[in-house]
Amino acid sequence: MLMPKKVKWRKVQRGRMRGNAQRGSSLSFGTYGLKALEPKWITSRQIESARVAITRHVKRGGKLWIRIFPDKPITQKAAETRMGKGKGSPEYWVAVVKPGRIMFELEGVPFDVAKEAMRLASHKLPIKTKFVYVDGGEATS
Repeated sequence: MLMPKKVKWRKVQRGRMRGNAQRGSSLSFGTYGLKALEPKWITSRQIESARVAITRHVKRGGKLWIRIFPDKPITQKAAETRMGKGKGSPEYWVAVVKPGRIMFELEGVPFDVAKEAMRLASHKLPIKTKFVYVDGGEATS
């Protein structure tokens, strides 16, 4: 699973996900991409599951870029614990994804293979996504 090697602060507050993505909203590396249409926390397990789905479908061909990284720790208190006694311990890591963010990029494979790979990856993610490609075209997937 993806997670930071080292963090400055062990626990962070939940925050809010208002507005659209300011950075990472256009294709920078590959020819095809998967764009988020909703705000959501994407866990490291979901990112890994989508990555596996893409690489399996393209049969390890082409080049894949993962444009999101889970750097936010999510804490949980133990079951049946009374209130108080501080914040829980970090349980898993998430990437904060806002609408418009390109999550995955792919190149070096045919259009139909890339579209199917991104469709399979989108089923592993908890948000609505859109398949985008370099000609400026957008096809909802």
